[in-house]
Amino acid sequence: QVQLVESGGGLVQPGGSLRLSCAASGISFSLHMMGWYRQAPGKQRELVATIASGGFTNYASAVRGRFAISRDGDENTVYLQMTSLKPEETAVYYCNAAASAITARGGIWGQGTQVTVSS
Repeated sequence: QVQLVESGGGLVQPGGSLRLSCAASGISFSLHMMGWYRQAPGKQRELVATIASGGFTNYASAVRGRFAISRDGDENTVYLQMTSLKPEETAVYYCNAAASAITARGGIWGQGTQVTVSS
C-alpha cells in the first residue's frame, strides 16, 4: 500500500514560519524524487521545491531563500521549512513522490495540508 501523509499546515501570520512534514510508506523512498507543490483557489498546482535521493534540491524562484526542503531517509519523511510567509502563499500544499520532476504529475500524491497566511 502506497501512501503519503502531509501534516503541519495551519494558520500563520504574514512573516511567520511553518514546517510541513510528509510521511511516506509503501514505496522505496530512496528511489524517488520527493517534492512539495501547492495549489491556491482558482490557480493551477505549482512546484514549490524538490529533493532528489542524493540530496540535490530545486526551488521555485518565488520561494528560493525563504523555504528549505529536506529529507530523512531513516524515517521516510520529507520536510518543508517555510519562513517569511506571504498572504499570497495561502494554498493547499501537497507532497509528491515520482521518478523525476518531469513525471511528478503521474506520481504519488498526498491529500494535502492547508496553509493559511493571514492576520
